[in-house]
Amino acid sequence: MTAGQAPSFPVMTGFADEAAAGIDGQIEATRALGWRFIEARNVDGKNIHDMPDAGFDRVCEALEGSGVEINCFGSTIANWGKSVRDPFDITLAEVDRAIPRMRRLGTRMIRIMSYAVLPGLPLERQEAEERFRRLREIQKRFADAGIRVLHENCQNYGGMGWQFTLRMLEAVPGLELVFDTANPVNSLDYGRPAPYPMQSSWEFYEHVRDHVTHLHVKDSIFIEMVPGATFPKSRFTYPGEGHGDVRRILKDMLSRGYGGSVSIEPHMAVVFHESSPGGEAGARRDSYIEYGRRTEAMIRGIVDEIARGPAR
Repeated sequence: MTAGQAPSFPVMTGFADEAAAGIDGQIEATRALGWRFIEARNVDGKNIHDMPDAGFDRVCEALEGSGVEINCFGSTIANWGKSVRDPFDITLAEVDRAIPRMRRLGTRMIRIMSYAVLPGLPLERQEAEERFRRLREIQKRFADAGIRVLHENCQNYGGMGWQFTLRMLEAVPGLELVFDTANPVNSLDYGRPAPYPMQSSWEFYEHVRDHVTHLHVKDSIFIEMVPGATFPKSRFTYPGEGHGDVRRILKDMLSRGYGGSVSIEPHMAVVFHESSPGGEAGARRDSYIEYGRRTEAMIRGIVDEIARGPAR
């Protein structure tokens, strides 16, 4: 990109299950934003690769002719709720269910993780090689089906710090990254000596940015660790109001000619790793739409700023 040239506005998408539980509400919220895509995760409380066939048929019927498509599956494959010590057949069954559904919807990206951090065990006992072996097989099966596999930094091996992500990428050729701006804020930095501090979103991003092909916009303020809990106590905010370095990361990505998509994951009205997700239906929808509009406005401002070039 030449100096003063405006970057391309990224494709916008989002976890519309935070706007509504059912597919009709998810489509409506997406259209209200003027967007074309949903990053599909749950419909009526079931992940899209695990829901019954009749439910999935209903999703396909609702999408047909709606002008809305699924550009990425936010799967639960190898996520923070799964252990690398579980039988691998469980994971492979999820992969095998996801592939035909993705083909039917024409979806070519899937979000996965690298299994939960094994609690209480030192770094050398996190079974990295077994994780990599499994990830290589997951990557191969999806790649053979023409599907791109993107790993998200979360409460998993790759999310323990940027050093772990880079080691994982070296061990799993073809794996891409989705970077979540708020997850480092709420994650211990195992790349530093114990007692582990919290991560920096900018530092993590700066080390892995060359591998990022999809971005989750989320922002939060860390409050405290919760003994025995997978996730700490945090307050989720609109983009730019927390500690996720959202604007700085977006500006850097766009300045570097980023050609991927940007997906909102507000976590403000509904937080999916809480035991009882709440949020009255109208508030969920309104919060999601407001989050999308604020994210678009931030990106529009960054695009204009880059196009104007440095101040003279």
